[in-house]
Amino acid sequence: MIELGRLNRLKVIREVEFGVYLDGGEAGGILLPKREVPEGTRIGDRLQVFVYLDSDDFMIASMRKPKAMVGEFASLKVTDVNKVGAFLDWGMPKELFLPFAEQLRPLKPGDWCTVYIYVDNSERIAASARTERYLEKNPSDLELGQLVELLILRRSDLGYPVIIDNRYAGLLHQQDLFREVRPGQRISGFIKQILPEGKIDVMLDKPGYARVDPLTRQILDYLQQHGGVCPLGDKSAPDAIKAQFGVSKKAYKMALGALMKEGRIKQDEQGIRLL
Repeated sequence: MIELGRLNRLKVIREVEFGVYLDGGEAGGILLPKREVPEGTRIGDRLQVFVYLDSDDFMIASMRKPKAMVGEFASLKVTDVNKVGAFLDWGMPKELFLPFAEQLRPLKPGDWCTVYIYVDNSERIAASARTERYLEKNPSDLELGQLVELLILRRSDLGYPVIIDNRYAGLLHQQDLFREVRPGQRISGFIKQILPEGKIDVMLDKPGYARVDPLTRQILDYLQQHGGVCPLGDKSAPDAIKAQFGVSKKAYKMALGALMKEGRIKQDEQGIRLL
């Protein structure tokens, strides 16, 4: 069965002047245009293609992969707005339709919008900015410290709301943010905590001592480059620590503790010194 708006592995069944037809099963032959047919393709070969609808709403195949597929979230640029809705650049020749009913605010060309991509009741691929209705509520498969993919949504008073692994809503708190991020960016992160009501907090660095190793190297490098001395100790101001090393005071204290335990540094009222 063909998955519209997804990648499909299909068999080449016929060659024509303008491309090749792929076996779409009940959907019939699906054209892969000549300009996209890989060199050396023969009848019987299987190709992994993206299947979508052309401007006449016929299924068509492409070797290109869009910025996001059906069942996924993405931040996409608005290219046009007309009397029926907006159109988004998703990396395919035919732009993605975002109906007015699925928008949260008026849009204009050049705007960016986070959407969920789905197949509507008329069997057409469309987008919805009402992303919350497509998010799962029970994160039973997530664990503390688990590596996940984050889609940054926007800035809020608390930090940045995110979408986790195309499935769950989460929050990257301002206090856990030690490098620059931007809405629409996809980055790796870690599960920090899962609250009883299903809310999920994430962070960019792995929780606990997994953060210490690279930071200890950073501290040692600083000491070697500055005569073995650093004025920042475990009682220094959090802002000063963040400005120099880009980490929280808690992470910095953990790193200092590890280095002192190894006998690499000592600490006094003036800061830390390399031994």
